[in-house]
Amino acid sequence: MKSVSIKRFFPFLEWLPLTGSQIRADVIAGLTVALVLVPQSMAYAQLAGLPAYYGLYASFLPVIVGALWGSSRQLATGPVAVVALLTASALAPLATGPEHYLALAILLALMVGIVQFSLGLFRLGAVVNLLSHPVVIGFTNAAAIIIGLSQLNKLLGVSMGRSDSFLNDIYGVLLQVGNVHLPTLAMGLGALVGMLLLKRFFPKLPNVLIAVVVTTILSWQIGFEQNTKARHEVIADSAVQGLVVGYINGAANIRSLKETLAGRGVELRALVKDHDVAGAAEIEYQSELIRLAIDNLESENKLRMTNLRKLKFVRGTDPEKQMPLLYLKNQTPQGVATEETVWRIVRIGKDGQLHLAGGGEVVGEIPSGLPEFKWPTVNWSDIPNLLSIAVVIALVAFMEAISIAKAMAARTRSRIDPDRELIGQGLANVASAFSQGFPVSGSFSRSAVNLNAGAVTGLASVISGLLVLLTLLFLTGLLYHLPQAVLAGVIMMAVAGLVNFGAIRHAWQTHRHDGIAATITFVATLAFAPHLDLGILTGAVIAIVLFLHRRMRPRGEILGQHPDGVLAGLDTHKLQPISERFVPVRFDGELTFVNVAYFEDIVLETLVRFPKAQAILLIGSSINEIDVSGEEKLREIAKRLDQMGIRLYVSGLKRQVMEVLERAHIHETLPAERFFRSKEQALRDLQAKYDAPLGAAGTHA
Repeated sequence: MKSVSIKRFFPFLEWLPLTGSQIRADVIAGLTVALVLVPQSMAYAQLAGLPAYYGLYASFLPVIVGALWGSSRQLATGPVAVVALLTASALAPLATGPEHYLALAILLALMVGIVQFSLGLFRLGAVVNLLSHPVVIGFTNAAAIIIGLSQLNKLLGVSMGRSDSFLNDIYGVLLQVGNVHLPTLAMGLGALVGMLLLKRFFPKLPNVLIAVVVTTILSWQIGFEQNTKARHEVIADSAVQGLVVGYINGAANIRSLKETLAGRGVELRALVKDHDVAGAAEIEYQSELIRLAIDNLESENKLRMTNLRKLKFVRGTDPEKQMPLLYLKNQTPQGVATEETVWRIVRIGKDGQLHLAGGGEVVGEIPSGLPEFKWPTVNWSDIPNLLSIAVVIALVAFMEAISIAKAMAARTRSRIDPDRELIGQGLANVASAFSQGFPVSGSFSRSAVNLNAGAVTGLASVISGLLVLLTLLFLTGLLYHLPQAVLAGVIMMAVAGLVNFGAIRHAWQTHRHDGIAATITFVATLAFAPHLDLGILTGAVIAIVLFLHRRMRPRGEILGQHPDGVLAGLDTHKLQPISERFVPVRFDGELTFVNVAYFEDIVLETLVRFPKAQAILLIGSSINEIDVSGEEKLREIAKRLDQMGIRLYVSGLKRQVMEVLERAHIHETLPAERFFRSKEQALRDLQAKYDAPLGAAGTHA
């Protein structure tokens, strides 16, 4: 008993004892997964809107913790594409700057972890069923398309705006096709084609790692990255210089207004503490005006930066002033010698300096060493804004993780505990927040690699996490020249397998309501992007509404006699009625508050179609549940029929349904002799009583 209790809190003890062959298999699998994990995690960090090295932070401790406290021995936890995109879509409109964005990402990981851990602790894993399979299918297809398209600008080497309409942002990227940076496109496409060829012809080789190593070395050798800084005064074109000055002034005004807003917040808290309602209302009104002004300035600056990033410059020397100037490409004055390098504005610093790029973008410097381990800074005002997306990410991430875990468990003939897996995933996200990471989940691709590489226990994931640790300590310098376009290719290849329109088509073929839910989720997710949580919530609501619709109108029909004597649906099979005086009716559903009105409609339709009816038999063998509303409606219909001289009979009710009716004293309205244990008995007795011409074979409804 004691060992069972210990293993309940430390489930990884179930791995022990490990044999030498198991350890060797796990070490090999862990090394194999690490070769994929390092470049993938960096790519997914950028997808989440964070510097690439934060992906390494999310691939060290969370990977180990998820393996130690989860129930699956092959599930590879860490950064994944869908969760990274959900993170970016949620944080982009909330963050006031890079530091705030990072703080929100860490806080979001903590909240996701707490939600998942709480669900597992209270054994509420079944709540994930609120997201039906068709909804997940529609969302996954749309998210995969969005993820792939979100990397298009990095593959082309052009800018991409960030607005409330992802499709408009993509349209803006397509308008810049004429400004494609060819070396960036060549590097990204080369890596993508190389990975596809390796996967096709040499599937056992680590195609992602090979592409990363080759392109990083190539980038270093050819000087792929070219960066410089300049003052805005060196721009020769006065209109462009005015655009830059407008951006600089706008950024300064935004910083000033945010400082004022912070001061108003301090005043507001003091007034609330002193119960000065009028003063607090005035401060809140002023604060709202400041927020509106900030939003307007930020929108204007986004537009300015979008326009500036489209421009290309060449550097030359003014013959009169003998000073270097930046000229718009193809607008260089005659007699001015220019360099071959074409420069683009990447960003404008707080000091007003232009950060220019003349080559392709690379990962850049990655801080060596471990992340700072500390409890996340919690800003209580951010929690309400993040709560809904934290719940969505917790459910979506767990659905992804548990579906992978169950698929692998079927292959390895092992058992999965969903509640324990929730605890493991929750602790992994808490560990990610503790180590400066962002939300994580189980990965489809890396879990498959882990299983195919021969992983026996979670020790393989522990080995993967330790190898990421070694990368952080000793190998970060080697990743400086890794092209951003290659990471874009890694993401595109990873999510290509998630696009599966056949699954949506299958949902339509199987059940129309499932097809509707999958399609609406797909369309809504694309339409609402980058607010992906609205897409999946829309799908979930539609699926629940359709589910309730089915429960409100279950299958119910008047029965007729088939030529071979079998009872079946009168209208469905276009049959003749058994008798004008005795009508059997079947109701295939729970008789509860959601469908009692529909049940009454069926009875009324029967009376209209059979005006000479003297008896109605309710065949209730498919009624699994009845509540107070159902019992009251049954009692009410029986009374009304009695007043009309028509008898209501009931057959085949299940024991749990009869118990409810007996507790409600139903026999005061419907005498016991009107209840039959089986429809066969009811049909024989009522046939004799009402002289219905029923054949011997007609006892199957």
